[in-house]
Amino acid sequence: MGFIERHGLWNPEQAAAAREILGRAESGGMKVVRLVFADQHGLLRGKTVTVGELPNVLRDGTGIASSLLAKDTSGRTVFPLFTKETPLGLPELRGAADMVMVPDPSTFRMLPWSPGTGWLLCDLRFTSGTPVPLCTRGLLRSVLDQAGGLTYRTGLEVEFHLFRLDDPRLGPGDQGQPGAAPEVGMLNHGYQYLSELRYDELDPILDVLRANIEGLGLPLRSLEVEFGPSQVELTLQPADGLGTADAMVLLRSAVKQVAARHGHHATFMCRPHLPGVFSSGWHLHQSMVRDGVGVFAPEGGELTASGPPLSPYGTAFLGGLLRHARATSAFSTPTLNGFKRFRSLSLAPDRAVWGRDNRGAMVRVLGDGPSSTRLENRIGEPAANPYLYLASQLAAGLEGVAGDLEPGPAADEPYAARAEPLPRSLGEALDALESDRMLADRLGKDFVAYYTSIKRAEIDRFSQEVTDWEQREYFRVF
Repeated sequence: MGFIERHGLWNPEQAAAAREILGRAESGGMKVVRLVFADQHGLLRGKTVTVGELPNVLRDGTGIASSLLAKDTSGRTVFPLFTKETPLGLPELRGAADMVMVPDPSTFRMLPWSPGTGWLLCDLRFTSGTPVPLCTRGLLRSVLDQAGGLTYRTGLEVEFHLFRLDDPRLGPGDQGQPGAAPEVGMLNHGYQYLSELRYDELDPILDVLRANIEGLGLPLRSLEVEFGPSQVELTLQPADGLGTADAMVLLRSAVKQVAARHGHHATFMCRPHLPGVFSSGWHLHQSMVRDGVGVFAPEGGELTASGPPLSPYGTAFLGGLLRHARATSAFSTPTLNGFKRFRSLSLAPDRAVWGRDNRGAMVRVLGDGPSSTRLENRIGEPAANPYLYLASQLAAGLEGVAGDLEPGPAADEPYAARAEPLPRSLGEALDALESDRMLADRLGKDFVAYYTSIKRAEIDRFSQEVTDWEQREYFRVF
């Protein structure tokens, strides 16, 4: 009996999927399998094993260093791992000891751009078999379990930038932690929203991306040209539970890998430091479903002029999103760069308000029936960890339902409405998260403490850097 069976880590459907994977491997054509997990930043990390090792992996998982959970976005370890103290209160992390990556067979893919390469998304367990509490996929699963028998349904609408790669900057002098940013060139001039001509300028590489995304089996709906230069938007069909988050981590990694193989650079950074470039957002469409039917739509009766066109459940869920918006922004906008997007009159929100089909509001209420009524939260940036973004949104909505929170009237002028402003910096968002006890109870107080510590380490590192702005502002005049 292997590790997975001994600890009862798979349901019957996963066990059946594992047998299918082994059968596929035995039939030939598969050479290696990439085993990955989404770290605290939503970045995929893992190992690649040969197909001959696959039976062992599907029986016992595979070990991986727990130090990966102690790193910031540059890869720097920000927690002590080699002291007498228990790192993060978890003795299992002492000495950068191994964790176990347990593959989820239902996530198996063959990578279209890498012939003979399989791919499996994994969950994290300690060697004792207990869940690793810092695993963000596991955190989302725990919040989904709080939904009282309802299903959380989400759809993503995400923007990113796609450039020609002029110089990858991989010389010895470019190394660092992080290394030098690549030099890139634009693929179109932008400023022509949804222009067919602009789209055609990007079509050669977009067609390659489309073919590979569809080859992965991801439910791609659309590829569109956004307003900014070299800016693209794509949307996926809605999915339940973990589905959208699992799709997003694969999608983001796939787009970057395929683009690089074809001489391009794709970035999900919110606001690249390039002339004329616009901010990118990640709009999350969300609803709750019971027995396949959405519960956000009103069941009947007249609607008030100022109230949302939602059921009492949907109204309270919306109230929770607004009440906890400042705290959840630490997860929906987890980089210092992302807060530069929150500007007035920018199609990005700057305060916690809702509107009826209003793209200036933080939450846009859409739909006219059980199958289409949903809340589009426009607060997110494309670099967000998908599991934490979804978990924090669901937690906030459930808190709204538990407290029967009122969202207030619609904002006809969302950039002038009297409402709580969104944080202007990552530090301000972390302060809000640490003071939101109800949200912390749903997400886990220990996880919140862990997450804020990592993010504050990034802020401290940034505060020690001399920026281009400081050089321009002071170098000549003083």
